Amino acid sequence: MIAAQAALETRMLLRNGEQLLLTVIIPTLLLVLFSTVDVVDTGADEAVDFLAPGILALSVMSTAFTGQAIATGFERRYGVLKRLAASPLPRWGLMAAKTVSVLVTEVLQVLLVTGIALALGWSPQGNPLAVVVLLVLGTAAFSGLGLLMAGTLRAEATLAAANLVFLLLLVGGGVIVPLDKFPDAAQDVLGLLPITALSDGLRDVLQHGAGTPWGDLGVLAVGAVAGLAAAGRFFRWE
Repeated sequence: MIAAQAALETRMLLRNGEQLLLTVIIPTLLLVLFSTVDVVDTGADEAVDFLAPGILALSVMSTAFTGQAIATGFERRYGVLKRLAASPLPRWGLMAAKTVSVLVTEVLQVLLVTGIALALGWSPQGNPLAVVVLLVLGTAAFSGLGLLMAGTLRAEATLAAANLVFLLLLVGGGVIVPLDKFPDAAQDVLGLLPITALSDGLRDVLQHGAGTPWGDLGVLAVGAVAGLAAAGRFFRWE
């Protein structure tokens, strides 16, 4: 049942033009644009070496947080979740199916972004296992926040808030603009955000060849536990 629901969720996600634009096309366009046009000072290295890890983090956020929050919010509004909750599929099974759908979509995103970045001259390095752990923890952190928002706000409020948060974190999460371009006080706050931890952790591994970024993993782990616990506690099915 979970596999069938996950397949359905994935097909619905990929058929939704607005979500596809947000989760796939926008990160890809940002990668190509800022890698080929000298708009932001990304340091002495090639721009794509700085941007590719950040765009991978943005792809995770767009799918696990923004896309999932909006889709789940409107499913809740139209009574879809209420009906599914009354089906033989348990509620935890529905959440598991949504998580699988998010992971499948992210795999496609990572393959697409990686292929384009390599074509643009990206030279990744570091431990692939550390990259996978970062992506999984980032997915858990953003999923918890997305489900919390979808399960507590009205659908229209979720739509507006999720897109606003996406834009704010795109600018201030170290995805496109290096964190050291912000004032010191702002850096201390922004460094605690999941998107910053994910983008910086991926950049440390893939750009600088660092080992396991324990600090960034810790931020993501705390965000994942807090977000999922809050979503499980406050999520309203109706």
